[in-house]
Parts: sequence; structure tokens; C-alpha cells
Amino acid sequence: MINRAVLTGRLTRDPELRTTQSGLSVAAFNLAVDRQYSNSQGKRDADFVSCVIWRKAAENFCNFTSKGSLVGIDGRIQTRSYENKSGQKVYVTEIVVDSFSLLESKKDRLANNNNGNNSNYDANTNNNGFSNNTTGTNYTSNSSNESQAPDPFAESGDSIDITDDDLPF
Repeated sequence: MINRAVLTGRLTRDPELRTTQSGLSVAAFNLAVDRQYSNSQGKRDADFVSCVIWRKAAENFCNFTSKGSLVGIDGRIQTRSYENKSGQKVYVTEIVVDSFSLLESKKDRLANNNNGNNSNYDANTNNNGFSNNTTGTNYTSNSSNESQAPDPFAESGDSIDITDDDLPF
């Protein structure tokens, strides 16, 4: 069986770090993930996914992220249930995060916030101000409308000598 979830999105609020009675750190957060297609008004809707992360990874996640941070997470989907104070059974589906990646620097995130590129992430308003180019790599189009990445070896001055024997195929 396979149970994997890989998501990229922005935090809707600062993650909440807590400690269990046994001393384990746990953080809960919501991730706003853009949908692939636009709605009838031409705007992209977002899904707001509940996530939880445990132990030292939870502490690191809380230290390095805040509301609006662009992160990538890898984990598994988990469904659990509990009984609330009024005796009703409540079911919760969430992503249990195994690992995460910070996808933009704090400086870039603050610059986006100052330029008005990020709106408030609120599950009730469904606003999302995601920027699609967060890697810092600029792509230019040539005359045939194909995207090309800049040559990383252009300024090194060294030539690359590759023979047929070097190729794996």
C-alpha cells in the first residue's frame, strides 16, 4: 500500500508548537495549496490542508517559518477520531509531515509582503496571493517561444569535455 502526500503551499498562520505530556514536540499548521485550474471568475481557488509535524522537526519548522512562508512538505494522510466535550465523535483528516523544505528565503518572503504580492490567507475568504516564480531563477524566451534556463557554466571559462564513454547510455 502507498500513502504519500507531497504538497507545496503557503502557511495560513504561524505554526502552533506544543509539547505533549510525555515531552514530545508537535506543531500544527494549515497549508494553502493552489488548485491547478481557475474558477469561473478567472481566479485560482485554494485548498486549506491541516498538517501536523512531530519532534525536533516540529521545533525547526516553527523556528524557520511563519504566516505566508512557502514550504514543501512530504508526509502521509492520516484519519483519526476523538470524542469532544459534548460527547460527539469528531473525525479529523490531516497530513502527518515526515519532512519539509523551505522554498524561499525570509528576505524574499518579506520583499513579496512589502510589494503586496501576498494577501492574507484566510480559509473563510479563500484569498491566495501565490507567486509562481519563487525559485529566483529567471527564464527568458527565445524567438520560438521556448523557455530556456541560463547556462550555469557560461562564466566559468572552462570547456566541458565529454566523450561517448562518459555517457551512461
